[in-house]
Amino acid sequence: MTQYVQVYTTTDKEEEAGRIAAELVERRLAACVQVLGPMRSTYRWKGAVENAREWLCVIKTSRALYPQVEQAVRGMHSYETPEVLAVPIEAASAPYLLWLGGELRES
Repeated sequence: MTQYVQVYTTTDKEEEAGRIAAELVERRLAACVQVLGPMRSTYRWKGAVENAREWLCVIKTSRALYPQVEQAVRGMHSYETPEVLAVPIEAASAPYLLWLGGELRES
């Protein structure tokens, strides 16, 4: 089941999150992108502790498409070092996986 992954990225602009979501789905690099937020992120950046209001994109795709998803996200993202993190889907319902796979470019 690990042929599919969820990819996470965050951005400080709701519009940017929406643009990333729309572009990935339009290009069939993702079957679905959920945009959640706003949320508060606390992190260390260039030696200082930062707090930011962010939106989280949860991108449903395949492991095979991950390199293209990463490249697309990095190309659209305003952060110098955006989070692009893939987590394998270890279990999911069979009908959902059929739908997911059918919506991706590689199908």
